[in-house]
Amino acid sequence: MNKDVCIHSWPGSYYLQSEKRWVYGKLSLTPYQLAFTSDKEGITLISFKLSGITGIKKETSSFIFSSLTVVVGDGEKHWFSSLQPNRTVVFNVLEHFWRAQLLSSGGEEVEADIRPMSKGRELINLASSSQQRLGDTAKVLHHQGEQFDRIMNGLDKIESDLDVANRLLTELESPPWWPFSSRLRKTQQEGKDKPESLPSSQAFGKDGLILKIPILYSQGPDANLKQGTLSVLCSGLEIKDTNEQLVHKYRREDVDDIKVQSPYEIIVRQRFIGKPDISFTLQSARMTDVISIVEIQYAKKVQFKEDLLGLFRPEDSSVSENLGMGTSLWNADSTEAEEYCIGHRG
Repeated sequence: MNKDVCIHSWPGSYYLQSEKRWVYGKLSLTPYQLAFTSDKEGITLISFKLSGITGIKKETSSFIFSSLTVVVGDGEKHWFSSLQPNRTVVFNVLEHFWRAQLLSSGGEEVEADIRPMSKGRELINLASSSQQRLGDTAKVLHHQGEQFDRIMNGLDKIESDLDVANRLLTELESPPWWPFSSRLRKTQQEGKDKPESLPSSQAFGKDGLILKIPILYSQGPDANLKQGTLSVLCSGLEIKDTNEQLVHKYRREDVDDIKVQSPYEIIVRQRFIGKPDISFTLQSARMTDVISIVEIQYAKKVQFKEDLLGLFRPEDSSVSENLGMGTSLWNADSTEAEEYCIGHRG
C-alpha cells in the first residue's frame, strides 16, 4: 500500500460538528491532501484533497480566541484550534502548498500521478528531468564563460598597466630636460583618477537569475515560517519577503553548506568563528527545482540526509538496488518517493 509523503504535521484540535465538541489530535499535510487524526481513538476524522479546498482563513469563533478554518467544496467549513507552534505558521504552510497544488495540473492528473507508472512514463519523466538539468547547467556554464571573458579582459588591462609602468620607468630614467616628461606624468595621473570597472557587478541582476520560486523561510532556530521568494542566481542566493524586500543575500563564496532535509526543505548556512552562523531554513513545493541547480553550483557543499540518498543520489546508496528504473530526485511523484515521510514535525 502506497503512502503519501508527509510534509508537515501539527498538534492541535478539531471541532467535530456532529458531536459539538473539540477533539485533540494531529493535522497532517501531504502534497495532495489534508487530514486530521485524533489522539485518543487514533482514527482519521477528516481527509480531503488540496484541490478541493476553496479557502483557508484565520478566524475567531465564540468557542475559542483564534482558529484556522478550511472551506471545502460548496462551503463546508472545518475549524482547527490550538495549533503548534502557532496558527500563523500553519496558515503560511497550508496556503503555500495549497496554492502550489492549484497551479499544477488538474486534480485528476495529480491523482493519476500517484499511481504506479509504466516504464515508458518513467522514461519520459526521466528524459524531461534530464532536459531541465541540462538547461540549468547551460545557464551556469554561460555565466562562467562570461566570468572567463572578464578574467581575460582583466589580464589585458594588467598587461596594459605594465606597459604604462614601463614607460613611466623610462621617463624617470630620462634626463629632466626631456620635453615629454610632463605629458607622461599627466597621463599617469589621469589613469589613476579614472574609476576601475566592476566586473560581475551585475551578477545579482536579471542576467544572473536562473530560477525564482515562492518559499517559506525562517532564520536560525526560529520555527516561525514566513512567506517569501528565493532567487537562485549564478553568483548566489537571494531571500526576499512578500514585499520583495531583501531578507538576506548569500554570495556564492559565502555558502559553507546546504543540507537537504527533504524534497521540500533545505538549510543554507554560512559559518563564522566567534559569532553565530547565518542559517536559513527554506521550504517550497518547488524545492526539487532548486536542488537540481545547487547540486551543480555548490557540488560537495550539498549534503543529503542518509535516508534520502536512495532518492537523490542512488549511486551513493545501496537503496538504489531496490529502486525501479527511472526513479530519481526530479520525479518526486514516483511511488518509491512516497515511502519517505519527510519533514515530520510532531
